[in-house]
Amino acid sequence: MIKLLLIVWAAFVAVSHAGPVPSVPGDNSHYVEGESRYIWMSDDDTEPRLVDLQEPVDEDLLLTRNGANNQYWLYTRSNPTNPQQIVHGNANTIWNSNYGTNLPVKILVHGWTGSMNSGMNPLLTSAFLAVMNCNVIVVDWRGVAGGNYVNAVNGVPNVGQHVGNFLTWLINTTRGNWNNVHLVGFSLGAHVVGNAGRTTGNRPARVTGLDPAGPLWHSNGNALRASDGQYVEAIHTDGYLQGIMTAIGQANFYPNGGRNPQPGCSDSICSHDRAPSLFAVTIRYNRHIGRLCANLSQAQSNSCTGSTFHMGNSIINKRGNGIYGLQTGASWPY
Repeated sequence: MIKLLLIVWAAFVAVSHAGPVPSVPGDNSHYVEGESRYIWMSDDDTEPRLVDLQEPVDEDLLLTRNGANNQYWLYTRSNPTNPQQIVHGNANTIWNSNYGTNLPVKILVHGWTGSMNSGMNPLLTSAFLAVMNCNVIVVDWRGVAGGNYVNAVNGVPNVGQHVGNFLTWLINTTRGNWNNVHLVGFSLGAHVVGNAGRTTGNRPARVTGLDPAGPLWHSNGNALRASDGQYVEAIHTDGYLQGIMTAIGQANFYPNGGRNPQPGCSDSICSHDRAPSLFAVTIRYNRHIGRLCANLSQAQSNSCTGSTFHMGNSIINKRGNGIYGLQTGASWPY
């Protein structure tokens, strides 16, 4: 009888923690980090999709859809809108492209359900090319990112390892300099670039995580780390919901408290997607300045008064540490 009661009690606790299936698209008011089973997450069209965080992993699918399917698309000032594909292992695709061997290299990695056509890619590519002569390489990992969220999470390490191996081949083939390499990833893409940097031996000069994904990442050893590059930063805009609130970089910026709702936003979908937009603004104008915080609570309450440090921007040799808070506006350029 006691055993039966324990089973019933355990089932009750599991259901109460999971909570009912949320019925209002985009409403994450029910969500409790680390406990809730369901969360609304934004897809590549910024539409809400209900995610079951306990959905089984399709291991067989990940055997065929993995980082080996990554594609790498080059944009330069000579071809700012018409990409040229660089194929890992085929040096001729480098020499026949507009790749500048002595120029900075910016790597962009989209998030869940994304592709090379994701809105963040033209947004950030045009911003980088507007302020500097560089190579922008967009990573398309749609084969893994296009599956269910749990599958995509489990595919991140392999995708990141392939990105890291591609970068190592690219730098070795072109006799490039790791001090010219800057990796940028949004949401799940932030964890991809972390794994990529780790695979190279933490050699990229700079790694930027844009609202690194939170669900299933808080105790995940494959998450973005402060040691994944020479300088690692994170910009948090939807902490405790779609984004991770933990200060996982060397420098961590929490605009407007780092969580939903961001100014001008009414839901988590908008707040999460604000990170690439804020970063694009900092690339173009470099005028968003954080204040050093004594702790995360200060950052969340916008009460930081310490030394200043610029959020984002395009400077590859940027260096800094700490938690920073700042306020922004509700619309471009924020």
